Amino acid sequence: MKSPLRPQRARGAGTEQADANEQGWFVDEMGEEDSHSQEAYPAEQGGWATASVGAVANTVAVIRWTAWVLLVSGPLLGLLALVSQPTVTAAAPPTVLKSHGVQDQAGPAGFAALYVTAYVSAGQGTESSLSPYFPDVRDLTLSAKTGSQEAEQAAAVKVKQISGGYWSVTVAARIHAIGGSKKDGSAGDPGGEPDHPAGGTLRYFQVPVKEAASGALVAVALPAEVSAPDVGAPPELDYGLAAPAQSSDAAVKTLQGFLGAYLTGGSDDVDRYLSPQTHLSLISPAPYRQVQIVQLAEHGTDEPGSNWPAGRALPDRAQRQLLVTVDATGTDAQTRPLTYAIALKARAGRWDISSLDAAPGLKNAPATAGQEGETS
Repeated sequence: MKSPLRPQRARGAGTEQADANEQGWFVDEMGEEDSHSQEAYPAEQGGWATASVGAVANTVAVIRWTAWVLLVSGPLLGLLALVSQPTVTAAAPPTVLKSHGVQDQAGPAGFAALYVTAYVSAGQGTESSLSPYFPDVRDLTLSAKTGSQEAEQAAAVKVKQISGGYWSVTVAARIHAIGGSKKDGSAGDPGGEPDHPAGGTLRYFQVPVKEAASGALVAVALPAEVSAPDVGAPPELDYGLAAPAQSSDAAVKTLQGFLGAYLTGGSDDVDRYLSPQTHLSLISPAPYRQVQIVQLAEHGTDEPGSNWPAGRALPDRAQRQLLVTVDATGTDAQTRPLTYAIALKARAGRWDISSLDAAPGLKNAPATAGQEGETS
């Protein structure tokens, strides 16, 4: 920065000294101004800014230790990431539901029974009556006389699945001829005897049933008449030997009152024989007018009631499982036997009905919920 202009002095004696003084003043003035400029504007200094040797050493040490930490922790962090990876659980495959699929055997069984009923009555000129069951019947011609026989009853007795959506159904049908005779086999012979006894003859037909793509059922072929299925061996019940009902058994009194009210609709209130929280709907209208307990079989003993002799106090919540056979006399004065699986439970010194079981117990059979009226 330049100093302000000063007026020139005349040169002569003392001029040099004056110049020297003037120059010295100028230098001091410039030096003072420069020092002020340096203090006011330090950022305007040129060159590299340097730090102390100690600061640089510390910085280098920090960088060195940071590098070592990263070098050592790298493998550890990788191992930790590998171990802590979340377990991937395979998603369960979606359940595919068929919109029109036959899910059980009831459909094929009922379809086959209807088909056999229509088939037995069909004949020449009525082939189309089989079309709802067997579409290919349009290519067939029946020669039998329409209505020469009919099925009074038809029911599926065996269903075997051949493959997915394909079954073989065996149908039992009670068939009787219309107007046939043993004399000459002609229909409508007034002097002839009926071909079959009253009630018809039980015959068996095997029907192949297929589920179509639409979900509808169709017969693959005409019915095939077959022999009766084998009769299976009777299952072993989970009760001891049956014995005549004894009036000394306190349970017999309860059973007599309960079944009498249940089957005949008598004056007794059936609820009085039931355990608390047990409910049972009555048969209406009542089909019988008299009931008599005939015999008992009890789970765990061949002598029903032997574990509970007369006069012995009954502990609350003691239980018995019985198979009860009764003779029931209907309004037609005819007597028919009936069998009930019944569970008893002791309460306040007497036996109550705790459940009317859906079926008798079988040996080595898994326990299932099959009781009517048991709510607790």
